[in-house]
Amino acid sequence: MGYNVLIVDNSMIIRKMVAKTLSISDLDIGEYHFAENGKVALEQLDANWIDIVFADINMPEMNGIEMIEEMNRRELLATTPVVVISTERSRQRIEALKAMGVRAYLQKPFVPEEFARVVKELLH
Repeated sequence: MGYNVLIVDNSMIIRKMVAKTLSISDLDIGEYHFAENGKVALEQLDANWIDIVFADINMPEMNGIEMIEEMNRRELLATTPVVVISTERSRQRIEALKAMGVRAYLQKPFVPEEFARVVKELLH
């Protein structure tokens, strides 16, 4: 069956890198869904069963923080874990994201082993 993953980043290259990283990890991934911004991600969440979301913060149209705020309003964060993948290094910003309901934070550039560890922690 596998996990359904939503990867949200305005860079197609990053979206593909995250998908490739997940595919070579020891995880049972069912379907990959992609979005280039938070608005499209919310549409994907409405249309598909998603087990986990990997999202960037800095995106056009609707950024990751706005997406997370909307997911919170819709009570999606209670059932769908969000992992932020970003170049953001501010401890305060990271703590603020976790206070909003973000379950984990991975820094770009990322290490493939970190993905497997985080997904296993959040979904097992």
